Amino acid sequence: MIAEARRTLFGVGVDNLTMGEAAAAIERLVELRRPSLVVTPNTQHIVLLQEPGDLRSAYRSAALVLADSVPLVRVSRLLGVPLKERVAGADVMPALCRVAAEKRYRVFLLGAAPGVAEKAAAILKAAHPNLLIAGTYCPPWGFEADPEANAAAVRAVRATAPDVLFVALGTPKGEVWAWKNLAGLNVPATLCVGASLDFIAGVQKRAPRWVQEAGFEWAFRLAHDPRRLWKRYLYGNTRFLVLTVRALLGLDRRRGF
Repeated sequence: MIAEARRTLFGVGVDNLTMGEAAAAIERLVELRRPSLVVTPNTQHIVLLQEPGDLRSAYRSAALVLADSVPLVRVSRLLGVPLKERVAGADVMPALCRVAAEKRYRVFLLGAAPGVAEKAAAILKAAHPNLLIAGTYCPPWGFEADPEANAAAVRAVRATAPDVLFVALGTPKGEVWAWKNLAGLNVPATLCVGASLDFIAGVQKRAPRWVQEAGFEWAFRLAHDPRRLWKRYLYGNTRFLVLTVRALLGLDRRRGF
């Protein structure tokens, strides 16, 4: 956490950094060599974080909390605690891989569907020939609830001694898993990056840049995968709107949980 740069929104501490500043902060985590967690909240995360639970604990422990949401950035400005810009996990990952190739950091990719991490690794390696891919791993469904399967996933990562671990298990599963296993993984920088592996591998199509900048990436994703995402966005967006209205009316004065 960069204390002087942290803002509190809806009870959640968010680091007020640009993309370049965030990449530099993650580099510092790698150099410090202490197991650290980086999370990238969007409006869905903010809604989930309103309830007590493991996701809150994961966020409390995170070394960096980077705003992965244009609507969240815009609301921060309305509330008088402005964030500089969106720092999306899907943008942080390739940016950090460029740095990793230059610095010779070892990178591990965990999660997504079978074969996706391997394809993403090949694409990243083609873009950055000096990138050191320490390994990839696709854990079986429900592995986090099976002590043996969970231990196998942790061993797969730890055995390769990566400097950076990208976790693509979805929210809140990815953040909670990374938090609970942070010490065992022993990775200087563990980043929860949502659907980034799918985007890189071409499994999912990412919204055009202008759609992202307009704040409607969620609508693009919903249109392309309505069966899976309709509930998340119907409930999540409505709840986030309610939270925003309450905050603007001064009905929510929490300073952080």
